[in-house]
Amino acid sequence: MLLWTAVLLFVPCVGKTAWLYLQAWPNPVFEGDALTLQCQGWKNTPLSQVKFYRDGKFLHSSKKNQTLSMGAATVQSGGQYSCTGQVMYIPQIFALTSETVMVQVQELFPPPVLSASPSPEPREGSLVTLRCQTKLHPLRSTLRLLFSFHKDSHTLQDRGPHPELCIPGVKEGDSGLYWCEVAPEGGQVQKQSPQLGVRVQAPVSCPVLTLHHGPTNPAVGDMVQLLCKAQRGSPPVLYLFYLDEKIVGNHSAPCGGNASLLFPVKSEQDAGNYSCEAENGVSRERSEPKKLSLKGSQVLSIPTSSNWLAPWLPVSLLGMIVFAAALLVYLRPWRKAGPLPSQIPPPAPGGEQCPLYANVHHQKEKDEGVVYSVVHRTSKRSEARPAEFAAERKDSSIIYAEVRCLQPSEVSSKEVNIRSTLQESLGDCEEVLC
Repeated sequence: MLLWTAVLLFVPCVGKTAWLYLQAWPNPVFEGDALTLQCQGWKNTPLSQVKFYRDGKFLHSSKKNQTLSMGAATVQSGGQYSCTGQVMYIPQIFALTSETVMVQVQELFPPPVLSASPSPEPREGSLVTLRCQTKLHPLRSTLRLLFSFHKDSHTLQDRGPHPELCIPGVKEGDSGLYWCEVAPEGGQVQKQSPQLGVRVQAPVSCPVLTLHHGPTNPAVGDMVQLLCKAQRGSPPVLYLFYLDEKIVGNHSAPCGGNASLLFPVKSEQDAGNYSCEAENGVSRERSEPKKLSLKGSQVLSIPTSSNWLAPWLPVSLLGMIVFAAALLVYLRPWRKAGPLPSQIPPPAPGGEQCPLYANVHHQKEKDEGVVYSVVHRTSKRSEARPAEFAAERKDSSIIYAEVRCLQPSEVSSKEVNIRSTLQESLGDCEEVLC
C-alpha cells in the first residue's frame, strides 16, 4: 500500500517534465513548409484527450490522435506551443502538460521590390526596364524563383525565371501602376511587390493661340482674352503669354488642358503681336504670333506728361505738313510773278537802275486782260564805289501801272507799245519780263 502511494506521488511530478513532451518539425521551419506538431508520452505511452495550445490559447483537441498538421507555415505561424494529455496508470488516470516549445518560421525570401530603369518617369519613346528584386535564404538557395509582371489589373508577363521586363518605346498610354509577383517553383509561397507608379513624360505639342474680343477690333477700355492650348503633353504644363518679346502673364495647368489670360485694353501700347509658350519640363514650344489691332487712339485715363503727348505727336506733325503744303501752293503764283523784295537783284554797276518789268495776269474770268506792270530803274555805276551804290539804292523807286481791261485782240498790241516806250525812255537799261 505504501509502495502504490509513492508511485502515485512520483508520476505526476515526473510526468510534467518528462512523461509528456511536444515536438515541431521540420526544424528549422521556413515559409511554405508543412508544419506538424506531435504530443508524445514517455516511452510512447499512449495518450488520450490530447489538446494543443499556441501562446496559451486553445487550438485543437483529439481523443486519440497525438499529431496536429498546421498546413503551410507562414511567418504568422510562429509562437509558443504546448500540449496536454491523459496517461492511464492502473488503477488511476493522470492529466499531464508538456513544456512550451518556441516555433519560429523563417522567411524564405523577403517581399520583392520593383524598380524602373532609367527612371519611373521616362521620356516618351525611350526604353524602360522593370526589375523585380528579391533573394532566397542561404539555407534554401537551391530553390528556383519564378517572376511575373503586372500593370494595374492586367498581366504583362506570366511566371518565368527572368526577373526583368523590357518595354521599348514607351508611350504616354504606358503610364500606370506596376507590380511584380515572386513564387518558388512548386511552392505555395507567393509575394507581391509594392506598386510602382510609372509616368511617361510626353513633350508638349505646339500650342495654338486664340484671341477673343468683339466682332470688330477692340478699342481702349474693351476686354481681350488670350486662350492658349497644347493638344498633348504630360502635365503639369506652364503657359507663358508674350506681347512681342515681353512676358505679360503666365498660368499653370496642373492637369494639362488650356490656359487663358484676360486683360483690359489700356492704351495703344497693348496692340501688337501676341504669342504663347507651353513648357512641361520635357520640351518647350511657342505658338504662331497673332496680331491685335486697336481702333482709335483714345486713352483710358486722364492724359499726363509724355503718355498724353505720344499718341498726338504723329497727328500734330501731319497737320504741320499739310499747313506748309497749303502755304507753298498759295505763294506759288506770286513767286512766278516776280521776285520777293529780298530777291530783287542788286543795282547794276555804274549806278543806273535797270528796269525790271513784270506782268501779273489776274486768274478770274471776269478780269481777263487786266495787267499789272512793275518797273525798277537803277543807274549804272562802277563796282568799285559801293558807298555811293548804297546811297543811291535808297533813292530807287518802284512804279506800278495798271492797264485797263482790253479786248483779247488789243492786249498784245498795247504790250508792244508799252515795252517800246520803256526802251526808248530808259536807254541802255535791261528789260526783264516774267
